[in-house]
Amino acid sequence: MGVTYKYFGAPDGATAARVPISMRPEELGGDELGMNGMFTKIKPETMAAMVLTGIEGVPLHKVPPLELVVLHPDYAVVKLPMTVVDPLRGIGEESVGAAAFIWSTVPDRGGPRDAFNVYRLLHEWQDFSHRLHEAGHQAYCLVWP
Repeated sequence: MGVTYKYFGAPDGATAARVPISMRPEELGGDELGMNGMFTKIKPETMAAMVLTGIEGVPLHKVPPLELVVLHPDYAVVKLPMTVVDPLRGIGEESVGAAAFIWSTVPDRGGPRDAFNVYRLLHEWQDFSHRLHEAGHQAYCLVWP
């Protein structure tokens, strides 16, 4: 079946650490875990690399590691650096399209991805970035099998 990643916003690491236990979006002061949360099969490390290399021009070997918030036998919570989330808020269509094209040429286990699918994904992330910023939250990812 594979691993599922759920991206959400929280004001701090302590709140993010409680999320897997409660899964109640009202504890976060919003609906990041509700209908507007982001379920995906894309790893947080991949998302960080996609933004930082494709948009910011950071060499792949300089992409910072994710911060582990919780490691539990059934799940983990990691924090994405704001350097991954913030750049998405200020870019326009041309930059999103260029980043999608660049990333679509990078082979992964399933082969290169279609540029339009990457473009749509980056737009979802852009919306997510705006919601996080407006709420004053940081980005976290809940990982479970």
